[in-house]
Amino acid sequence: MLARAVESTTQAPGVNFSAYKTYNFMDVTARNEAAFAGGAVGIEELKQAVGREMERRGYQRAESPDLWVNIGVVTEQKVQTRESTIWEAPRYIGQRRYHWEAQQVPAGTYREGTATVDVVDAARNEQVWQGIAASALSKNPEKLAARIDEGIATMFKKYPVPPR
Repeated sequence: MLARAVESTTQAPGVNFSAYKTYNFMDVTARNEAAFAGGAVGIEELKQAVGREMERRGYQRAESPDLWVNIGVVTEQKVQTRESTIWEAPRYIGQRRYHWEAQQVPAGTYREGTATVDVVDAARNEQVWQGIAASALSKNPEKLAARIDEGIATMFKKYPVPPR
């Protein structure tokens, strides 16, 4: 889902990320129930990928964590287009004159997924870091899992604590 690119990351100023030792996930359905009504799009894969990245940075999963990780997923149907060629039918503009101009022609549809990972200071209930990434969704479960792993790893390259 996330291989295209990390859209953005933001970090709260003046936060000492090395002071945090534990993390856990917030209930994802609390954030956007509509996205999970028909089965979560790769949510378990997202949680596994984020958990791996947090643990690579020395955080341990705990029931009462220092950091809450909140994952949001939005999927959207998109239309893929292509530009028309000179060999496609020109438009008639009257008086035996034809005009050709390039146009965007629908070529197919696909689903795009956007994942947002919010890291929240549990004691203060304040967001300290956020990463957003998006990509076309694959119908193949193995490809979807690989894209998620790649996207989350790329996102966490911008996390303020490097892997150990």
